[in-house]
Amino acid sequence: MNDEQKRDVIFNTVWRACDTFRGVIDPAGYKDYILTMLFVKYLSDIHKSKLAEFEKKYRGNRLRIERAMKLERFYIPQIELMGDKNEIEDSFPATFDSLYERRTQSNIGALINILLEQLEDANKAKLHNVFRNIDFNSEANLGQTRQRNNRLKTLLEDLVDLDLRKESVGHMDVIGDVYEYLIEKFAASAGKKAGEFYTPAAVSETLARLVAPQSGNRICDPACGSGSLLIRAGKQVGSDDYALYGQEMNGSTWALCKMNMFLHGVDAAHIGWEDTLRHPLFKDQHGNLMKFDVVIANPPFSLDKWGQEMAAGDRFGRFQRGIPPKSKGDWAFISHMLATAVEGSGRVGVVVPHGVLFRGGQEGKIREAVIRENLLDAVIGLPANLFFGTGIPAALMIFDKARAVNRRILFIDASREYEQSTNQNKLRPQDIEKIVATFRKRKSIDKYAHAATFKEIKENEFNLNIPRYVDTFEPEPEIDIKAVQDEIEAIETELVETRKKMNGYLKELGFIQ
Repeated sequence: MNDEQKRDVIFNTVWRACDTFRGVIDPAGYKDYILTMLFVKYLSDIHKSKLAEFEKKYRGNRLRIERAMKLERFYIPQIELMGDKNEIEDSFPATFDSLYERRTQSNIGALINILLEQLEDANKAKLHNVFRNIDFNSEANLGQTRQRNNRLKTLLEDLVDLDLRKESVGHMDVIGDVYEYLIEKFAASAGKKAGEFYTPAAVSETLARLVAPQSGNRICDPACGSGSLLIRAGKQVGSDDYALYGQEMNGSTWALCKMNMFLHGVDAAHIGWEDTLRHPLFKDQHGNLMKFDVVIANPPFSLDKWGQEMAAGDRFGRFQRGIPPKSKGDWAFISHMLATAVEGSGRVGVVVPHGVLFRGGQEGKIREAVIRENLLDAVIGLPANLFFGTGIPAALMIFDKARAVNRRILFIDASREYEQSTNQNKLRPQDIEKIVATFRKRKSIDKYAHAATFKEIKENEFNLNIPRYVDTFEPEPEIDIKAVQDEIEAIETELVETRKKMNGYLKELGFIQ
């Protein structure tokens, strides 16, 4: 079975598991229960695989086996449930298999919660608080006891035959791939704003390649969601010599990001749970904002109530160019990202709605200030309908604090080159390659790219609307008036003949005299 077939098996199994929750939980919430249990299944399968390996290696020497297992990336504790008389009523390892064996018990929801808590406590450095936002014993979410127990039993039975060991899964990103699959399935009914939690893989790949992280770089995503963009940026380095930092304000999405980082082996990733604009978490020893070599993000589009009330008194000076409108936080995120990029060398890449490029008022003043500071490097227009749950077209903005004086700003209109789909458009590998190659060469290409001077942008009053710089107008083909006239005359002659024939038929039938 190849990787594609393995992926399909997992997707189909997870989709069946979703049936357990339909009509009970809002579709946007399915993934929290399913992915958490999938994560437990993954840990259990890896644990089982390692245990078998060490049992063979140490020939059943329990002490050596136990010592070796404790040195692994995570530890599976032994759960002991105490009875009324303080006696051990039940004892079992914190694995999926243990839950499956107890799937018919009346307290299965509570058992799952205990197992998750014990896993957290045994792996605090990596899993602290990861499962605290989800309750498998919730009557409000999963129904009353009998219904809840039946749903959880079914979920365990749905997942039991999945084999998530590395030797079976290969190089697949299990949680990440399944998360993308579920978002695609449920995005329309979930009603999330464009790109709020998930950046499509092709967009992440494009942005990561444009900012080009290098060995030794510190990479940050201040609105990291599930962490897919951060992970792809790290992969661009080509080695393990990089550090990832992310901040996410939604608790369940933060937990998913922590799980995703764990599954990718990025154990040292720093993922914070807090509102980036109101409370940035990453600071240096002096209490100032930590600086990063690469800052990337797909922040919520035009976020309302982003924290404008605190911007004037921001002790980090992030909004010195101006304070964005209360109802549109796009430039607030960009201002934060620019403030956290290393002076003289930092690179910033951000996904934005097109309004960021041309809206006036305070946003226009901020945009002008950024351009006058020689920070903006490129603007890339993307096709519409790339993001799950919205048809809004987006753009990529690339900033560079190492730009040479008088360096032109590159505009790329990549909006017409993609794989068209009924539900979701996609950037193809050749589309991504063309964007990246054009960005690196910085050459103007007819109807695709233009390297604009500061003078051009100033003449356009610092409006960055891409059609002002990349002319994609296709002239209508010339019309041969004589040929058209001849065609009309021929049709009219044919019509006269047809009417004569019709009248003849009608006379024969007696309808007209």
